[in-house]
Amino acid sequence: MADLAMNASALALPISQQSQTALTTETNKPKKKICCACPDTKRLRDECVVEHGEAACTKWIEAHLKCLRAEGFSV
Repeated sequence: MADLAMNASALALPISQQSQTALTTETNKPKKKICCACPDTKRLRDECVVEHGEAACTKWIEAHLKCLRAEGFSV
């Protein structure tokens, strides 16, 4: 029944709007696994946390999160 409701709402949209919605969904999807994205900032973040603790590494943690968001992840 949920499929029927979803199909009915998709039919209510004009075709161009349906295509735009599909394109937006595809372009926002990350192209890599999160573990493989942003290796440089990940390495710097991990080294800092091991050596100095999480509290002292907010700069590197934020840099890594920013990189992941740029790759399409919602973190």
